[in-house]
Amino acid sequence: MKRGKVVFISTPALGNIVPIIEFAKLFTQKNKNISATILLINIPQRPLVQSYIDSLTTTTTTTGNIHFLSLPVADPPSLDQFDATIGFLSLLIQNHTLQVKNALIDLISDSDSGQVVGFFIDMFCTSFIDVAKELNIPCYLYFASPATFLSFMLHLPVLDAQVSTNIEYKDSANDFNILGFSNPVPIKCFPSFMLKRHIDGYSWFPHHAKRYKETKGIIVNTFQELEPYCLNSLVHTTSHVVPPVYPIGPVVDHNGPAQWHQDSWGHENVMKWLDNQEPSSVIFLSFGSMGSLKDSQVVEIAKGLEKAGHPFLWAIREAPKDKRELPNDYTNLEEILPNGFLESTKGRGLVCGLVPQVTILAHEAIGGFVSHCGWNSILESLYYGVPIGTWPIYAEQHLNAFELVKELDLAVEITMDYRDGTTLVSSEEVEKGVKKLMDGDGEVRQKFKKMSEKCKDVWKENGSSSNFLGHLIEELMAVI
Repeated sequence: MKRGKVVFISTPALGNIVPIIEFAKLFTQKNKNISATILLINIPQRPLVQSYIDSLTTTTTTTGNIHFLSLPVADPPSLDQFDATIGFLSLLIQNHTLQVKNALIDLISDSDSGQVVGFFIDMFCTSFIDVAKELNIPCYLYFASPATFLSFMLHLPVLDAQVSTNIEYKDSANDFNILGFSNPVPIKCFPSFMLKRHIDGYSWFPHHAKRYKETKGIIVNTFQELEPYCLNSLVHTTSHVVPPVYPIGPVVDHNGPAQWHQDSWGHENVMKWLDNQEPSSVIFLSFGSMGSLKDSQVVEIAKGLEKAGHPFLWAIREAPKDKRELPNDYTNLEEILPNGFLESTKGRGLVCGLVPQVTILAHEAIGGFVSHCGWNSILESLYYGVPIGTWPIYAEQHLNAFELVKELDLAVEITMDYRDGTTLVSSEEVEKGVKKLMDGDGEVRQKFKKMSEKCKDVWKENGSSSNFLGHLIEELMAVI
């Protein structure tokens, strides 16, 4: 019986590591003759992420046919080498090239456990494409964001020329026709990096994007029924050559961080509080592991929630003090919230730090989700059928919000163009958005419910994602 090995590596960030691990599990579940090795890049500058990596390697190095291999630590980039997070991460990843090469050589030499049939990198690990070429290993891109953002990235050279010559960010009336979008996209919904092309971080995005075409195929964490227009556009485009695209999703970690970081979030207290709430009555506000808001915006949200009157669970975090770090939980919530807010909403609302989001979304008390629109969060919300109110903050989240609201009609718009520090969503807008999400827009809720059902059907026998995964495995195993 033929045995194959697939190897995975991702950017050391929760939004990248978690889905690629869940994707690796799919391989070993679909075909028992495939084992997966996940190479882990350590990042002690971000304790939250490092604690997750440590949990993978210290509990056990093998789970079923999944093997975790912590790479030897490489020198991190110094502060004077980058201005933006993407610069830090890209340089850190690049510095691990020799470690990755050595790990792959060891895996290749261990032929008794099977032949290495594929090497999967994520969107910021393109420096390892050269290693795969040198070792003659088929290299695939695992794209943990939506197909629309993949199309945006592939379209970057054209967009860059258009934006540079025609527009400044302050002129937000301009719209652009972008492959994969059925509607013109306003520049106010572009990713933040596109609006800050003068800083060092921007150049990394086109650098990575142009290398995507060197891979043998692109796996996207989406499904055909969710993004049909964009996926069909990528298949039939004549403007540039795109490797085969495999929509294989939704890939969701149903356990979430509660299993490895439970205590610090007071997970048990949060769940007990939710257990005492009515079904579908609570609105959940969370802005992700990398999301934080200015003090003035926190105050406006508090006032809006107080006026809206709905039970709420609100996770807020303090901005990081170092550009290499992640946001932290507040040590004293009373210092940031309006005077008397905690007392006036006692029993009706709960304010906390970062919580295990997927566990919260799965709770029957949650009736709406004000989200930063990270793609993992959107897929989790879809899976558990919790309607979304959009509040993008960073990365490609503004594009995701635009897609949900304008392209797919699957979310309620609270804001689509929020930029922390330059825009402010008023308490009146917060109140209006919360009420619309929880009380109104039955049409959006019905569409969301139907799509939630579809996202489970795709994994059934002959479901679209199940079939695409089967085709990919056949392709990989054919080389043996």
